[in-house]
Amino acid sequence: MTIQFNAKTREKQGTSASRRLRRAGSVPAIVYGAGAPVQIEVDHNEIYHALRNEAFHASVLTMLLDGAAQSVILKDTQWHPYKQQVLHLDFQRVDAAHKIHVKVPLHFVNADLAPGVKLDGGMVAHQITELDLECLPAELPEFIEVDLKNLASGQSIHVSNLVLPQGVKALTHGEDPVVASILAVRGGEEAAAEETPPAA
Repeated sequence: MTIQFNAKTREKQGTSASRRLRRAGSVPAIVYGAGAPVQIEVDHNEIYHALRNEAFHASVLTMLLDGAAQSVILKDTQWHPYKQQVLHLDFQRVDAAHKIHVKVPLHFVNADLAPGVKLDGGMVAHQITELDLECLPAELPEFIEVDLKNLASGQSIHVSNLVLPQGVKALTHGEDPVVASILAVRGGEEAAAEETPPAA
């Protein structure tokens, strides 16, 4: 799936120019990497709706800058503290021959089939919801699936347990963090004993 958006070179820079740009319905942005940084602007409505698509955050995007296509990834988004307004965007150019680092969302599946939930009434706790990956642009997955179907009460899934696509490496800085676990619930008798007031 190809995701593309339009952009144009931004000539005027600075705080005042950015404010005027936002009032006019555009968003100031920058694209860097594999060459000199370029100040750009994008349409707020177009980029706002694009950002609501999860894949936009973890895909190689086609940026049509002044009509010319460039491959980029989204690196950072700044939002207004309380308005639904995008304030600034950072994009990075990508080269098909060089690996990239991208945070990709985790999709948790089969929680209702997990013995710890289905048989023991446990609760699933998500310790992390995205994973930092290293891979070539063509190998970048939109998400990583986390299958919970075999997880018993009190057990956890670590990053090392995840099935990653060919050529994709998880960046964990030498650690093996917990991705999700099933929290055991206390037995009914113990809970009932705590809820029952002592006899007079």
